[in-house]
Amino acid sequence: MSTLAESGRDPALAWLECELPAGEGWTHELAAGSVLRIVDLHGNQAVDTLFFDAHNYANRYSAVDTIREQGSTYLGVGSRLLALDGEPLVSIVADTCGRHDTLGGACSQESNVVRYGEHTRHMHACRNTFLAQALRWGRGLDKRDLTANINFFMNVPLTPDGDLDFADGISAPGRYVELAADRDTLVLISNCPQLNNPCNGYDPTPVRLLVWSGA
Repeated sequence: MSTLAESGRDPALAWLECELPAGEGWTHELAAGSVLRIVDLHGNQAVDTLFFDAHNYANRYSAVDTIREQGSTYLGVGSRLLALDGEPLVSIVADTCGRHDTLGGACSQESNVVRYGEHTRHMHACRNTFLAQALRWGRGLDKRDLTANINFFMNVPLTPDGDLDFADGISAPGRYVELAADRDTLVLISNCPQLNNPCNGYDPTPVRLLVWSGA
């Protein structure tokens, strides 16, 4: 899905707004009907995101079900992000970027070493941020719950021979994606600190997060 659609929501009416620095995390429970906007402030910034049913963390975002049901490995306007029970957690209702990744996963210290060499072992990675956010949130959420994630604004083409190419981004300053909560949904975000591939333009930058209530 690649159709672009702007939002009619007024940022001044958002009840929550914050700027999330590169390498930092954010955890928030979205009530059903509320809307989250993620803004790529400087362009070319990957935003790794996990979704859970707020009342049953074992019922989390399923990349397999989402890709199968929409018939595409990329996300855009109209994409419904399904949980393991086959029902949507959130749906993309506005998008000015056009494509978001479901396959690239979250960077980790281990994957950095495999891809980029031993000298990257101690670089911060999204999995560290996810784990810190999960443990800080508590309520039964822990390392075992860190499974498939979405990379908003990240460009990871699937090649004809089945490989993944971590390519230069297609986002730009000010582009955004909006997600409407189809049910009470817990959101964990890692604003990616990756320096070793072009997903962040080799220069990770902050993003802006806004939330509107369902009313």
